Amino acid sequence: MNPETMIQVGDVELCVQTAGDRGDPAVLLIHGAAASMIGWEEELCDRLAAGGRFVIRYDQRDTGRSTVSRGGHPAYDMRDLADDAVAIVDALRLDTVHVVGRSMSGGTALILAVDHPDRVASVTFMSTTTGDAGLPGPTAAFRDAVESPAPALDDHDAWVDHTVAVIRAYHGPSTLFDEAHVRRLVEVDLARATDPSAANNHFAIDTPGPVRGGFGDVRVPALVVHGELDPVFPLAHAYALREAIPGARLVVLEGAGHELPQARWDEFTAALLEHTAPRDAR
Repeated sequence: MNPETMIQVGDVELCVQTAGDRGDPAVLLIHGAAASMIGWEEELCDRLAAGGRFVIRYDQRDTGRSTVSRGGHPAYDMRDLADDAVAIVDALRLDTVHVVGRSMSGGTALILAVDHPDRVASVTFMSTTTGDAGLPGPTAAFRDAVESPAPALDDHDAWVDHTVAVIRAYHGPSTLFDEAHVRRLVEVDLARATDPSAANNHFAIDTPGPVRGGFGDVRVPALVVHGELDPVFPLAHAYALREAIPGARLVVLEGAGHELPQARWDEFTAALLEHTAPRDAR
């Protein structure tokens, strides 16, 4: 991957990293709540780049090396996060990108696809939801695991243990969780973060939808990717997404939870490369 760079967006700095050839179709990876770009693992990005994609990952506000807000007081909402994404596309001098929104950032991806369709070549919704009231909520086991209080940030080992346990909960009943691998990622994430606790601000932001419509107004090609055993948004959410978006295609990752385990990278990469291929190459 190329070196990390800082992009100025108004009074906010965003840390951005790319991989691949700028002449290839661009894929913008937007992770979910409280997750930095590290969640889009370097090896995964390199696989996509090897498949002929210009891959972009970045730290959203309050994660990694990007600008952080005071704890509990985020000075932005989801539309601002979508504007950040457009600013990154502008800064990289790209006309359009294939947007991948994961979990919470499915909302950001929706805003981009509906309100900025001229900048979006396709959209992928991963481990996310329409938010319909009738859909099943998170599992009781997941809720119990993530509601445990976080330790003090200055207790490094306890913080790492806690974060690994929370990520384990996001895998749900999946047997694909690799604790040693996740622990290494958490250590890397913690070492590069300006303020790891600021990421919790994502759970406090307002989440307005697009100005110009909703899921039914998505006109760019849409892919839904969802773990079979997702404990946060059970699989019914994926089916609801597919039905809500005209022409959307669904790929279910067998045995996966809310996260994207290495054991399912092949399926995810194949689906995303197919979805983002130039139309005359399909």
